[in-house]
Amino acid sequence: MSEMRLFVFGLGYAAAAFARTLSGRAAISGTTRDPEKREALVAEGINAFAFDGTSPSPDIPDALRDSTHLLISIAPDESDPVLAHHADAIRAAKNLRWIGYLSSIAVYGNYAGAWVSERTTPHPTAERSVRRLAAERAWTKLAAELNQPLAIFRIAGIYGPGRNAFVNLAESRAHRIVKPGQVFNRIHVADIVAALSAAIDRPAAGVFNFADDEPAPPQNVVAYAATLMGVPPPPEISFAEADLSPMARSFYADNKRVANARIKQDLGVSLHYPTYREGLAALWREGTWRV
Repeated sequence: MSEMRLFVFGLGYAAAAFARTLSGRAAISGTTRDPEKREALVAEGINAFAFDGTSPSPDIPDALRDSTHLLISIAPDESDPVLAHHADAIRAAKNLRWIGYLSSIAVYGNYAGAWVSERTTPHPTAERSVRRLAAERAWTKLAAELNQPLAIFRIAGIYGPGRNAFVNLAESRAHRIVKPGQVFNRIHVADIVAALSAAIDRPAAGVFNFADDEPAPPQNVVAYAATLMGVPPPPEISFAEADLSPMARSFYADNKRVANARIKQDLGVSLHYPTYREGLAALWREGTWRV
């Protein structure tokens, strides 16, 4: 097979971690908003371009022209910024063989704590989730037009090195907010990377939930991290009394348990960190929680 040439729109936390694992087996290009991060990515051997989603980048069409794989990790605004500014360049990528779109489990909306799967009808509640579902459908339309496989990855709350409950505790930003019956799924960034690797190698098509095995109350996660750190957990606060921003409060409007059987059955993925306990314990044991 000819060399993989991957273009990533949005080299953020998870997408950049995935791109780094392909070093040596693929040519990697992509975008970032941050000029300093762009310099760091270039130093790592990634052909990085500036793109803030508000206007097209003149250098991107040439990089896309020879791309074989495309991964999108930019959240939509009123519309999808990649499609708004670079759809024609994607259409001109004659060597393209696969498209992946990083979405969110938020598109399912509120299912009152019931289990949802890829077959569940999405009913997004927040405006940002409505836009995310619209972006999924726009990418589905373009992929069909190009006759290319499209994999949509609906991702739960991401944690890993530098982004976890330990950091929040160390910076006095951790809270134990209790809303009876409320649960959330999470997923370690290493498991996202493993699942993306399996998907791109197949190549996979369709919708996949990236989530752990155990949806859990958020206050339990903070308490477990505090135990590992050997520090007192913050006091529990009822959701009704919590001083939350409108954005933070909106996350509690949706309550569901997200099934992940498809990544195991169709992608052959075995989670390294099936629950938050394994993930947090490894971060603490290995000393990588601050990174």
